[in-house]
Order: sequence, then C-alpha cells, then structure tokens
Amino acid sequence: QGSGEVGVTSGTYHSNVVNDQVFEELRLPPNVAEEVQAIWRVFLTSAENKEAASEAIYGALFDSAPSLQSLFKTPRAVMAMRLMNGLSSIVAALTDPKELKMLVETLGFQHLDLEVTVPRVIIFRDAIVDLLMVEMGERMTPMAKEGWNCFLNYVGGAYIYVRVKFSERLKLLSTSWMIATK
Repeated sequence: QGSGEVGVTSGTYHSNVVNDQVFEELRLPPNVAEEVQAIWRVFLTSAENKEAASEAIYGALFDSAPSLQSLFKTPRAVMAMRLMNGLSSIVAALTDPKELKMLVETLGFQHLDLEVTVPRVIIFRDAIVDLLMVEMGERMTPMAKEGWNCFLNYVGGAYIYVRVKFSERLKLLSTSWMIATK
C-alpha cells in the first residue's frame, strides 16, 4: 500500500490508479462501501434540495475542468441532475458487486459517444472528492476518501474498457446488419 492509503482495496482496483485494462466486479469492504454511502447521504441531505446538490456537483466538475463542458451537449440543469442520479445509483449499488458491475457497464454503453480517458477520469474523480472534502469536512474520513477515489476510478476505467472493447464489436454488428438488411 502506498503512503496515505488505509487499505480499502486489494487486487484489481485501487484508489490511486484508474484500471482500464480489465472490468471485473468491484468488491469494496462492507465498512468502506457503507462509509461512502453515508457520506453521499449526508451530502444530499445537507443540500437545500436535489437541484442544489446536483448543481454543486456540476459546478465542482466544470469549474475544475472547463474543457470537459464541450463534451456535454445537454442543458446544464439536465446534465447536473443526470450526474447526480448516476452517482446516486452507483453509490447505492456499492454493496452488491454484481449489480454494481451491471449498472456501470450499462452506463458505460451510454457513454460510448464520449471520449472518456484516464486523465479525464482523474479530473472528474478529483473534482467530486474535493467537493465532498469541502462539504463534509472532518466527516470525510481517509477511509471514505479512499473509497470514493476507488469506486470513481473503477467507474471511469470501466467506461474506457467498455468503449475500447465493445465499440469495435458494435461497429461490426452495425455493418453486418446493414449488409443483411439490404
């Protein structure tokens, strides 16, 4: 374990590395998954409403990396709510590795049109974690921070993996379908 790590994960997924070479189930220790979920609940309830929470997430992300805004064509309020709902779904599934993998894979397919890269995943991860650190203060324990980093790395790496591994197959299927339906 590297300096500052508190032993959240072992094996394929880590808090400091985006792994886009494999896509397996993420198995966070139960206490880590529950800590991540608790932070998310507190964050959501501390916001004035869902819209304010989603706006805080969107603002944190795009204030830290304005260049990412060009990737999204959807209106700001809609995109902010989608980000929050996606994070909520993922956080809720952290205690069920099979459900989490299926959800993340589905979201990966929904993001095929975006050029998700490791540097962009890191920007996204750091923006979200930094926001939570500011909003949660001492409540954001080292274990919670590492859990957030780990699962956000997992999600980003999975999006990349799905795009790389499946986009060629989808192109082949599309081409084959066009030939078969002529």
